[in-house]
Amino acid sequence: MLKIFSHYFPLHTLYQIVFDAIVLFLGVVGAIVLQPEVGAADWRTVVPSALFFAVAMVILNGATGFYRPVAGPRIKDVIARVLVGVVVSIPVAYGVFRVLPWGEFASEAVEVSVVLVLGLILAMRGFSNRGRLSAMLTRRVLVLGTGAEAESVERALHDPSLRGLRIVGFLPLGNEENASVSADRVLNERNILDVVDQLNVNEIIVAVRERRGGILPLRELLDCKMRGVKVYDLSSFFERARGQVRLDSLKASWLIYGDGFRQGMMRTFVKRCFDLFVSFVLLVLALPVMLVAVMAILLEDGGPIYYRQVRVGQNGRQFNVIKFRSMRTDAEKDGQPKWAVANDDRVTRVGRIIRKLRIDELPQLFNVFMGDMSLVGPRPERPFFVDQLTSEIPFYAVRHCVKPGVTGWAQVRYQYGASVDDAVQKLQYDLYYVKNHTLLLDLVVLAETVRVVLTGEGAQ
Repeated sequence: MLKIFSHYFPLHTLYQIVFDAIVLFLGVVGAIVLQPEVGAADWRTVVPSALFFAVAMVILNGATGFYRPVAGPRIKDVIARVLVGVVVSIPVAYGVFRVLPWGEFASEAVEVSVVLVLGLILAMRGFSNRGRLSAMLTRRVLVLGTGAEAESVERALHDPSLRGLRIVGFLPLGNEENASVSADRVLNERNILDVVDQLNVNEIIVAVRERRGGILPLRELLDCKMRGVKVYDLSSFFERARGQVRLDSLKASWLIYGDGFRQGMMRTFVKRCFDLFVSFVLLVLALPVMLVAVMAILLEDGGPIYYRQVRVGQNGRQFNVIKFRSMRTDAEKDGQPKWAVANDDRVTRVGRIIRKLRIDELPQLFNVFMGDMSLVGPRPERPFFVDQLTSEIPFYAVRHCVKPGVTGWAQVRYQYGASVDDAVQKLQYDLYYVKNHTLLLDLVVLAETVRVVLTGEGAQ
């Protein structure tokens, strides 16, 4: 993992992005080199244009999820994934060709050649993200502990996005009586330094909750760190690997004294300018889609088109969120707020479509303009649920120290929340966002949102 502006990126993903960008850049340059009419003066246009094209295509591939590893899908699923990428990327590639100042040397042969290179990369990336990484790119992990915490680490590392980390074994500490991990993976060697040397360990994860009473071999861990072996506690591991701040290892002192959770005038100003610019562009682009949604709602049951609902925003301030109506007008006729669930029978036929495509969320861009919301942030909840969740979940109110968002880190990393347990899981992602929010993380979330919309993940 590489940390860039407080956010972690898998190294193997960055390697793929750089490799694909280089191949696309060289593919464009190579195709143009074969054109006899290209002169020395033209290269001042060709090189930056080729670089722009490569970067644009890599960003698009990232937004459509091509750099997201998946856990051993069927071949037909991989082929479908590649075809979706081709359908999205090829028209955009031709569009980019039209706006670049390549002049007369950007012949049809050049365009076809480069598009073939792009298609080859899409196919290669779709199949390569199914398997394991080479040993050279894999980091070997030693887990200290054999209890429930160690098992949670093992479960987390089953995520395809963490295939660059491989557990070499579990080392018991102290008087752990109930091992939760497989006995054949528990190491008999007690000296950490010997294990690190024998198994070529790159990272150590301390997966024990209780650290008092001398249970941790601090001297050995310090020696490992001095040798260049990275040492993480549970909180650091889950923040780095899963983009979560875990509630079960969270203390108020860590929130107060730890890194992150910074708010400042400059950060607020930059975020506000970003929100206004991007939301304006999105409104202009989405206007035809919004008009179609309005007509469809009117034709189905005559309206109303929008609904306004009280939500809790920054610092607990309440505001009215604006959305396209996707449920029947009598959805809560008893006056009792209800969680939305899968296959909710209160959803209209049009509503099911606009929810699946996230079109019902588009009017919230007006909330962004009014300053009640941001483009990216925790999902705004209704006061009834906020009161319930605040009383049942520790640190729930921390998510209200930033503006709620049209989309967010929790929305793209976890399915639609429909219970208190789901709210706990989403809060861990929200806390990560509140702790680490930067313009870069906002861009990552927006790119992930494109993927979620295209694949229909998590829609209710």
